[in-house]
Amino acid sequence: MEVIPRTLAANCGVSVIRAITKLRAKHASTGEGCQFGINGITGDVDDMSVTGIYEPFAVKIQTIKTAIESACMILRVDDIVSGSKHKQ
Repeated sequence: MEVIPRTLAANCGVSVIRAITKLRAKHASTGEGCQFGINGITGDVDDMSVTGIYEPFAVKIQTIKTAIESACMILRVDDIVSGSKHKQ
């Protein structure tokens, strides 16, 4: 969760720790906290639905698909390795 906001805060020239702390407090205090993020121009914590910045749904779906494919591949490799030890 913190990689993109941390990078935005660092690139804006604001205090990264203070910006992330404000963002976490905003997420925890409001019921609609997931709409808040760091404004890349000002470095302030803003409501992203007001500024018109949204995270694309396609990126989230692709991330989940990649994680599932990676887990399946690791399980397949683990099955092959464990099967080869038993045969020897």
